[in-house]
Parts: sequence; C-alpha cells; structure tokens
Amino acid sequence: MMSAVYRDRVQALLASGQRKILGIAGAPGSGKSTLAQALLEQAGARAVVLPMDGYHLANAELARLGRAMRKGAEDTFDSAGYVALLQRLRSQRDNELIYAPQFLREIEEAVAGSIAIPPGVQLIITEGNYLLLDRGHWARVHPLLDECWYLDIDPALRVQRLVARHVQFGRTPEAARAWVMDSDEVNAALIETTRTRADLVFRWD
Repeated sequence: MMSAVYRDRVQALLASGQRKILGIAGAPGSGKSTLAQALLEQAGARAVVLPMDGYHLANAELARLGRAMRKGAEDTFDSAGYVALLQRLRSQRDNELIYAPQFLREIEEAVAGSIAIPPGVQLIITEGNYLLLDRGHWARVHPLLDECWYLDIDPALRVQRLVARHVQFGRTPEAARAWVMDSDEVNAALIETTRTRADLVFRWD
C-alpha cells in the first residue's frame, strides 16, 4: 500500500500541467516496476512508464564485448542513448510522437519502438538501477529528472524475489541463486551508494 505522502508528491508533479519526469531508482528486485505501475494507475492517461531496461545492449553485442556474464552492470546498457531520449522528452514538440524501446524478459532482449509517448503526456515515470549514478553518461540522468525517488526494501526479500524471477524465466534454482549472488548483488552494492542523491526514499507501508 502507498501512503498519502507519495500520492501527494505525484499530484504535485501533475498539478503544474507541464511535462515532468519522475525517476525511480533502486537495486535489482526492489520493486521499481511495481511502484511505477502503481503510480501509473494513480495518474491514469496523464502518465506513461519508461523503463531504463529498454537500453540493455543486445545479447550479441554483450557477447562481443565479453560482458554477457555481467548483464545488468552499468556498462551493459546504452546509457548515452537513454540520456538522449530523456533530453528529447524534455523538449518534445507539440506534433511529435516519441517512441522508446522496451525490454522483454521472455526473450531477454530490448525491442525498439515499443513505447509510444505522445506530446500531451504530463508525467514520464522512468525507472531503473542507475538513475542516480554519478559517473559516465549516467551522471547526466539526474539533472534531467524533476524528482528521483530511491526504493528501499529489505535485502533478504529482494534476493528472494530475484531468485524467483530468474527461475520464472528459465534458470534452475541453483543457477538463479548463483547469478543473483555473483551479478545482481554486485550491482546492488553499487546502487546502494547512490541513495543519498535521491530526493526521497520510498518505502512501502
């Protein structure tokens, strides 16, 4: 359940009548997409969800770069492309329809042109791991956001959710836990260091 404090923050962003971008950052498995969907249900047609995961590099490119076993790390995304999209959304023309990619877990790939963002949308809810990271192209993300929330969750519950997710999409329980501990948790430790840059730390009631 979401408290009135968070609902009021969203209403304040919508009240201006101008385009606003709300970021939701957090470690893998913290519930970013769940929160984004809850906020979308509150805002209705005035908002759209834009996951950062759409900028995953393709599996073939990760293999070429030797990064396939680190998929999800900060250098396995097209961070410059993500920044460019946020910049376009900041200056979207009245007659412009902008398309964004979406990551599909069923195929473990991003699909271009999957999310349509019309100019009349007031609130962009963008969620991802590295929105508050202060290095590389990622450092250009935070200044493009009107607010960025950090999603806090019990680490044990987060790991449990991650293992279950990997199992759901085809890994054995043993392989799922190994991936979580060797990859996801390494990324989570880095992401945790960015929480002090957030405008608000979100916790479910």
